[in-house]
Amino acid sequence: MKKIIILSLICLFLFPKNIYAKTETDENTSESDLTPNATSAIMIEASTGEILYEKNANEKLAPASMTKMMSMLLIMEQIEKGTLSWDEQVTVSENASSMGGSQIFLETGEKMSVQDLLKGISIASGNDATVAMAERIAGSEDAFVKMMNERAKELGLTSTNFKNATGLDDENHYSSAHDMAMIAKELVKHDKILEFTGTYEDYLRQNTDKSFWLVNTNKLVRYYQGVDGLKTGFTNTAGYCLTSTALRDDLRLITVVMNEPDPSSRSKETSALLDYGFNLYQMNNILSKDTIIGKVKVDLGQIEEVEVIPTEDVKILSKKNETSGEITYEKTINKLKAPIKQGDIIGNITILEDGNKIKTIDLTVQEDVSKVGFFQALLRNYEDILKGNMNI
Repeated sequence: MKKIIILSLICLFLFPKNIYAKTETDENTSESDLTPNATSAIMIEASTGEILYEKNANEKLAPASMTKMMSMLLIMEQIEKGTLSWDEQVTVSENASSMGGSQIFLETGEKMSVQDLLKGISIASGNDATVAMAERIAGSEDAFVKMMNERAKELGLTSTNFKNATGLDDENHYSSAHDMAMIAKELVKHDKILEFTGTYEDYLRQNTDKSFWLVNTNKLVRYYQGVDGLKTGFTNTAGYCLTSTALRDDLRLITVVMNEPDPSSRSKETSALLDYGFNLYQMNNILSKDTIIGKVKVDLGQIEEVEVIPTEDVKILSKKNETSGEITYEKTINKLKAPIKQGDIIGNITILEDGNKIKTIDLTVQEDVSKVGFFQALLRNYEDILKGNMNI
């Protein structure tokens, strides 16, 4: 039987009355002026995916090397699954070493670690490094591209189709600003990737006669406060593209601009989007993973009650200087019986603003609870009888 408890709390911070409405502009800035040269553009808040700005965001366009965000996502997921390790040495094929365009000049038969190859992809946009990793994971680039398209479907991307892992022009290789932002949203969940994409310069094959200097193709990493990614792109068909992400005061924004006329324009318009977002919005902390939601009785547990906590932090995006609202919680917890481990889902909590659902997250226990032994259970029942807590 499920138990529903409703808790109320008057919010001590500011957040919008209608967070899902299209963003209104301030008096001095027109949204249409933010990206006048881009064919399409979008800005989202990274944790929720909330759209803060968009321009032709679903138009299908060539994404160029921003394609590599999906390649990087699959690499990170393989590492987290344990099927790939950071220090594994990958042997470069003739096919990978022969890739044109942006490259780190891999040689056929050369061995390089997964970590260094990923640096070569995320910092220098190496096509050769991308194909080497694609072949390591899936056996061939074609098989890897199939994985990319399958992952795109899992993410609900309807304006994306990949024909290669690198972003080289192909008539049937396309995406949209919206879909690129959604891939980026998934990618930034992997903190390690931001260590690479946020690095302005590094070296491969250091202390050898083939040392290679990596310089980030995303110049905003060096010149814009808080930018730590994510991926540039350019082909004659795609124009100049950039998916960027920046973090300030717990607010992470993701921006995408596509088909800009030159590198200066893509940086300038990306900066304008980020300025707009950071000037107008903030994140409010509602619950953390350490917040004690309450205590729940555990049948046959070594401890009779256990504290309940959220499985993730909960933050709400808000416009600055807005009026306060009322936050309420609806908590649903299942009847618990030992053994239970931390991380087991034992219910959920729904956060509402003025009665409108904002988010539902899972709940778990703060500590493991083992099952009592037979004689301890008998003793506990006997004590309950003496205390009048059990009917006989």
